[in-house]
Amino acid sequence: MKWTIAQVEKELTAIKDPNHSFFAEIEKDERKGVQLLVTRWKKEWQKQQHLQAKFIEMKRYETKCRAEGFRSIAGVDEVGRGPLAGPVVAAAVILPENFSLPGIDDSKKLFEQKREEYAAIIRKQAEAVSVSFIEPAVIDAINIYQATKKAMASAIASLATQPDFLLIDAMKLDTPYPSESIVKGDAKSISIAAASIIAKVARDHYMKQLSRQYPEYGFEQNMGYGTKEHLQAINLFGITPEHRKSFAPIKEMYIKV
Repeated sequence: MKWTIAQVEKELTAIKDPNHSFFAEIEKDERKGVQLLVTRWKKEWQKQQHLQAKFIEMKRYETKCRAEGFRSIAGVDEVGRGPLAGPVVAAAVILPENFSLPGIDDSKKLFEQKREEYAAIIRKQAEAVSVSFIEPAVIDAINIYQATKKAMASAIASLATQPDFLLIDAMKLDTPYPSESIVKGDAKSISIAAASIIAKVARDHYMKQLSRQYPEYGFEQNMGYGTKEHLQAINLFGITPEHRKSFAPIKEMYIKV
């Protein structure tokens, strides 16, 4: 049978095994279009195998916790410690044991579209999701480190399902729950990665909404970080209530004012 290229493409979409007998047939086909489809399929298969292997590796902390008898394992992470404007945001997420999302990772490593896609999946499948915002005035009053801890503690306390173990990205927290702090945990634990994605998407949405109120500062692009354009806007228009007055260079400007 002489397959058309469109037929080959359709057949390949249904194949999951690289040892499928279909490959023995079409790999003899010398048409460039067919060979490109085969090459593309194999690259995608290898990519998915890599993502699956990484996903299994990132489940090791959750697997260890469950082996010790814990069931409601909350991943906790924050975003927005460094910006000059906007809140610091923390999220806590409890994933079910059968949760599967190969490709999940530290939110900073994902494109915006993928973060949005993953956030929707996480919210749909998670046993519990909570997000906490700590505003700039509080950050200025208690410092960013304490504000970050406050955001994390609030996110944990707001979970609809009470956790029995916490996996926390780097930070040490005083909580009533047993916990483990993992350096760069958003790239090592699926629960912390999920919290990272939820927090990042929530904060980005907030900053985009804020940009409508303060269009001069480009918050929809810089998310409050001190980009050249953002700093120029501060010099031109001054600061807003959403700016962190305790952060340089705003601190120096605010003192002068």
